[in-house]
Amino acid sequence: MPKVVVVYLSTSGNTKAMADAIAEGVASRNVDVSVVSFHEAKMEDIKSADSIAIGSSTFHYKMLPPMGKFIDSLAKANVKGKTGAAFGSYGWSGEAPVMIAEKMRALGMKVIDPVLRIQYQPAEKDLEECKRLGKDIANEVKKKYTKPGSNPKHEPISPHEVKMGEGGH
Repeated sequence: MPKVVVVYLSTSGNTKAMADAIAEGVASRNVDVSVVSFHEAKMEDIKSADSIAIGSSTFHYKMLPPMGKFIDSLAKANVKGKTGAAFGSYGWSGEAPVMIAEKMRALGMKVIDPVLRIQYQPAEKDLEECKRLGKDIANEVKKKYTKPGSNPKHEPISPHEVKMGEGGH
């Protein structure tokens, strides 16, 4: 089963709210997801995940320094080829999610665009965007688990299988 880890570093709780909503979106697509503060993140969970979403609030035009060090440490976790997503809240400038995405790409991760940036406390519409990102992440990792021939909905239909008047014309 696909697995997603959402890691966040939040100074005021806004990025944590985003992380929780992203996880809700992932879970709604029947994909295993865990949300952890960057302080509690374990490398073995990162290594076993198919996708990693990373969020940080922006502070002085940058991501929080501990998050930068954490992302640099992901090189040891062999994250190349994994799906990634970047998100974060901000008060004035909002550079952190863009910086996170750049670092993820440098590690060889496939980052879902656009990065998600929300100013101040997320409103309901913002949380819906977070859930949408979670669904996008889930859909992306599920592609790795869908093998040709295992899902009849993905099989090409022979022209002889559908007759006029059938198949929802």
